[in-house]
Amino acid sequence: MSQASRQLPNTTSHATQGVPEKRRRPFRRTLKTTGIVALTALGLTLASTAANALLEQQEKSSTAQYGDLVEVAGGEVNVVRAGTEGAQPLVLLSGLGTIAPALDFAPLIRELDAYDVIVVEGFGYGYSDMSAPERTVKNISTEIHQALSSLDLEKPYVLAGHSISGFYTLDYANRYPSEVSAVVGIDPSVPTQLEEHSAASGGINIIGILSTIGVVRTAVSVAPGAVDPASDDFTTDELERMRQMTIWNFGNAAVADESARVASNAAALQGVTYPENLPVLHFLASDNVATNPNWLESHKNQLKNVRHHEIVELNGPHNLHWTQSAAMAQKITQFLQDSATSQASPTPLGASTEVTQGN
Repeated sequence: MSQASRQLPNTTSHATQGVPEKRRRPFRRTLKTTGIVALTALGLTLASTAANALLEQQEKSSTAQYGDLVEVAGGEVNVVRAGTEGAQPLVLLSGLGTIAPALDFAPLIRELDAYDVIVVEGFGYGYSDMSAPERTVKNISTEIHQALSSLDLEKPYVLAGHSISGFYTLDYANRYPSEVSAVVGIDPSVPTQLEEHSAASGGINIIGILSTIGVVRTAVSVAPGAVDPASDDFTTDELERMRQMTIWNFGNAAVADESARVASNAAALQGVTYPENLPVLHFLASDNVATNPNWLESHKNQLKNVRHHEIVELNGPHNLHWTQSAAMAQKITQFLQDSATSQASPTPLGASTEVTQGN
């Protein structure tokens, strides 16, 4: 054998030296199988994503949009108006993650038909843009103000907010006091309750990804009733539209960012109170009062400086407007009438009425 032949390097890798060929083959087959499975999963995901996007485009083009889009800083938001034109304006703001606020509030809107009812669907809700500037409480209340300012709307108006919109009504009433005649809270969030709220911030929006690839569409198709409000006060058309819009809107970027900022928004409102001369009515859900020992007390503390305020406990879960719309509308009207009277003879500071209704 020549010298050159004797000096040729050993071309067998260190990983396979001393490993019999029969033992290496199963490993190679495993890698091959894993690769095939991964490519298949990727192909199915891409196909599902494309199909979901195509179906959504077709559905939107064949479904009449409700409301009117108005320009605000950062994009367009949808505004829906109902009730009696020229009557007392009453603005409804939804809770966190509500898919289609104008539909979600439908039972209450019907009961408030004596008012000029306006629903502002913020970024990430209803037919508004699904992406938005940072969801800080200041940005959100500014956008609401810009949307309302674009309307031919009599001032001052009543602000009514469900759940997290308790943050926005609080901020709004302090920033634009001359434009608000009263505030109604529907089991509203209180900053002191949610300052320690934990939510993933800056991470991957897993829910948004699942929605994009069609998982939400499949889930709604398999169990459509799972996303329906627990109420008999919605029409068949309203329920069907909400299911469809769940497929379109669930997990969008704007709501994901708003969710991630709950704690920081709560911190920004620490120590903020409603103006003492602004009438404030809070409806509290009996389910929350029963399960959260500080729920009632936190609302009492928030309103203790307000001269004319009332806390009304109604039987039911957090979304009181699904089942208690008639009682709420009646109480709102009574409260606003009493508030007008109290402007002439103010009630003592801190006066409060707590009512428990069994229906």
